[in-house]
Amino acid sequence: MSHAIGENHARRRLAAGELVLCMGVNQLRSPNIALIAAACGFDAIYLDLEHNPTSLETAASVCVAALGAGVTPIARIASHHAHDMARILDCGAQGIMVPHVNSAAEASAIVSACRFAPIGHRSAAGTVPALGYAALGQAEINRRLNEETLLIAMLETPEAIAQVAAIAAVPGIDVLHIGSTDLSTEMGIAGEYKHERMRAAYAAVAQAARAHGKAFGVGGVREDTEFQAWLLRLGVRYLTGGSDVGYILSAGRRDVREIRAIPLG
Repeated sequence: MSHAIGENHARRRLAAGELVLCMGVNQLRSPNIALIAAACGFDAIYLDLEHNPTSLETAASVCVAALGAGVTPIARIASHHAHDMARILDCGAQGIMVPHVNSAAEASAIVSACRFAPIGHRSAAGTVPALGYAALGQAEINRRLNEETLLIAMLETPEAIAQVAAIAAVPGIDVLHIGSTDLSTEMGIAGEYKHERMRAAYAAVAQAARAHGKAFGVGGVREDTEFQAWLLRLGVRYLTGGSDVGYILSAGRRDVREIRAIPLG
């Protein structure tokens, strides 16, 4: 794979209307996981800092490895704190996923924290891993990071779906992303991703994304290629295919099941 550090591979694919496949990183904490994702053909990884004990230092190491492998490193942070957003971006992430975004005001605050003036108010740290520590003036650093950073607003409540048009209209947000597990849980239909109410939510976000020139993302929907095909036809262009834990469990269980079925001599 040809790549240059500083270019956001996933962002370019989304801008071209192409599919971005992302692998979740939940428990594996060595930088090798970025190379494994690249070997599998994923376009991006997201490091889950919301539900797991991964430290900032460990996340930074994985992000730097991903940059060298041509895989876009994205971090799902655990809060709406501006410091949490900017710090992981300073440490090597090329994008962030912010959970539980319920309003245009919250989406605007994300942009303010993650983009430099005149778009936002991110604190300037000088050159960073996401640019390969290129020797650039501060104005060029700010411009390039504004262009290359991918901001993903996660919609995980009925309130967020009701406000999706307003959220989609916020300049600087790149992806509207349904967290299917949380949304279905909040709706009282946990895990029923093909339920008619969930399908209506997917359709509403797809419409808002098209109307405002944003990409549409979905996570949590795995091991159902027929339903994934429906989502892609609907307009999904950022899809979390699975996670490190999920892949290990599914392959391990399959091997154990098949080997135990072999008659002993």
